[in-house]
Amino acid sequence: MTVSVGDKVPAGALAFLGDKGPEGITTDELFNGKKVVVFAVPGAFTPTCSEAHLPGFVANHDKIVAKGIDQVVCVSVNDPFVMGAWGKTQNAEELLMAADGSATWTRALGLELDLVERGLGVRSKRYSMIVDNGVITHLNVDEGPAMEVSSAEKILDILG
Repeated sequence: MTVSVGDKVPAGALAFLGDKGPEGITTDELFNGKKVVVFAVPGAFTPTCSEAHLPGFVANHDKIVAKGIDQVVCVSVNDPFVMGAWGKTQNAEELLMAADGSATWTRALGLELDLVERGLGVRSKRYSMIVDNGVITHLNVDEGPAMEVSSAEKILDILG
């Protein structure tokens, strides 16, 4: 079952590439007492994700933070090394490039995308959400392959 606006984000853990290698972060550490924008992509280094989705959040990071957001997080079902490398190629140093390597948290959200038949495994649907102190206040899920409702510009519209 997919999470909805008003739900508390499910407990879980993500990983990111720190200065000394992979590091973990729990959802409690990420969301408690903070207002966070999370967006997820089906895969690092994929065309729409690399050409439009992530670049929109990189370009608009400062505007998003100026609206009262503590952190912007990009999540993908990849490992922290891939997410770190992708973040470097996209100049995404200001964002937390978070890996959900086994799609555990993505499944808990109910936002997994089964691409096994296409040889791509289980991925994440493309979405964006605003989480305020652990509670989802906005959730924008793209149902098709295109980026239609989960963009940085949509988040900025919501934030006013």
